[in-house]
Amino acid sequence: MSVATHATADSAVWRDKKRYLWLLGLIPPTAIFLAIGLVWLTDRVGLGVVAPVWWWIGPLLVYVLLPILDLAFGADGQNPPDEVMEQLENDRYYRWCTYAYIPLQIVTIVLACYLWSADDLGWIGVDGGLGIISKIGLAISVGCVAGIGINTAHELGHKKDNLERWLSKITLAQSFYGHFYIEHNRGHHVRVATPEDPASSRFGESFWAFLPRSVWGSLRSSWGLEKARLERLGKGPWTIRNDVLNAWLMSVVLFGAMIVIFGWEVAPYLVLQAVFGFTLLETVNYLEHYGLLRQRTASGRYERCTPAHSWNSDHICTNIFLYHLQRHSDHHANPTRRYQTLRSMDIAPNLPSGYASMIMLAYVPPLWRSVMDRKVLAHYGGDITQVNLQPSKREKLLATYGGAV
Repeated sequence: MSVATHATADSAVWRDKKRYLWLLGLIPPTAIFLAIGLVWLTDRVGLGVVAPVWWWIGPLLVYVLLPILDLAFGADGQNPPDEVMEQLENDRYYRWCTYAYIPLQIVTIVLACYLWSADDLGWIGVDGGLGIISKIGLAISVGCVAGIGINTAHELGHKKDNLERWLSKITLAQSFYGHFYIEHNRGHHVRVATPEDPASSRFGESFWAFLPRSVWGSLRSSWGLEKARLERLGKGPWTIRNDVLNAWLMSVVLFGAMIVIFGWEVAPYLVLQAVFGFTLLETVNYLEHYGLLRQRTASGRYERCTPAHSWNSDHICTNIFLYHLQRHSDHHANPTRRYQTLRSMDIAPNLPSGYASMIMLAYVPPLWRSVMDRKVLAHYGGDITQVNLQPSKREKLLATYGGAV
């Protein structure tokens, strides 16, 4: 019997309703192929003047279509029962759904380099090469592939299988963010929801303040973690066994190969897509733990991470595109658990909408704070002293919300 249908202990038949929907997660790395087809089709029907909009297919998908679909289709609501967890975990079909992202991602970056450098795209109805606005739109769309690819890398990087860990680093090469593999697993998961974690955003901290703090802090942390690991082995940090260095080397090889094949003119677009890709990841980081704080115990140590320390959402469309990343409390409780077995928890705090919608809100700090500050305070029963506060605003926030200054 496959896991698609499974008889549970009470003889009810459980069916994984999302089993084949996970293949929709391959839409982002195939979006550029779709864009090419739409550009050609738009030109063929005499609407060539609007064809360039399709090079922006990535942001159209992430910022427009996904939030609309989340609103239209609503909550997921399906949790796998205990009886099927082991079988579901070991069903290799689900792994191949994530593995398939990687070759499509690599073909996308090669195809994009061709489109950025080509002088004659008459075969798709474009006179000469792409204009600058179209090239930027294409770079942002490829950046969306890179950003969502980091989530694929996140899924693979948590596993114990060496092959999957290497696939994780290969997936991160496009965004030049290979150190995420180190920092996320050994830094963020240890320090989550504490002031010491660069990837946990603080109450009163805007996304634009969080972005450089998280990018630089995560880089520094990953290097420190690898340096300490190698010192325990009696080695220095400047070795190919340094997982930060060998992950970055993959990016150097990928970017170098693209520049050798297609010329220096693709270099600025490679940089732009990488920056947009890891910025998209950091936006998700921003909303996952905003303002949440693990309290100190009597011993002075932080309490264990619980479901109360992650913001969740269970909207089905973003669930599919992000491999259940929104079931974030279960992920932190069971980091090696595969995405198909992650469960929504009623006791966890929930965002008012799916991650895709909340990403847009995060870009506008006044809107974000008008929605999320109230939810954080409600989560702590109005006690501002239990919240992870932005240090530069601490006194003002305590005075505003009734805490002792």
